[in-house]
Amino acid sequence: MAVESRVTQEEIKKEPEKPVDREKTCPLLLRVFTTNNGRHHRMDEFARGNVPSSELQIYTWMDATLKELTSLVKEVYPEARKKGTHFGFAIVYPDPKRQGYRVKDIGSTVSGRKGVDDSMTLQSQRFQIGDYLDIAITPPNRAPALPGRMRPY
Repeated sequence: MAVESRVTQEEIKKEPEKPVDREKTCPLLLRVFTTNNGRHHRMDEFARGNVPSSELQIYTWMDATLKELTSLVKEVYPEARKKGTHFGFAIVYPDPKRQGYRVKDIGSTVSGRKGVDDSMTLQSQRFQIGDYLDIAITPPNRAPALPGRMRPY
């Protein structure tokens, strides 16, 4: 009788996250750029040493969750505190092949609701110190449809 492993290759490659001791580990400076129109910044806005004007600087750690970052953004933007406000997170990182930047969507949170991406960390999404975080904020009356839900016609 043969015994097969049910561990997938992806599970083998996935390295466990090491907890960050926030008492002993120096925080990193996270440069966050926000929009309030529900769309991320265009990559050309990061070209030639420029960055969008809507910058927040947050000192945090690699184990910061999207929900934790959402709370920090809501402290700065009171209008984003409304229940149902949608926060779409993306990492903006340099692309050495194109001499520009690339964007990677990493997850979303909704103000006042629990979601599957709430506990996602920067570290789990391969965030590197020096990358930027781009957050597309969408007011509740214009929030995008949630995945897995049917839209009425």
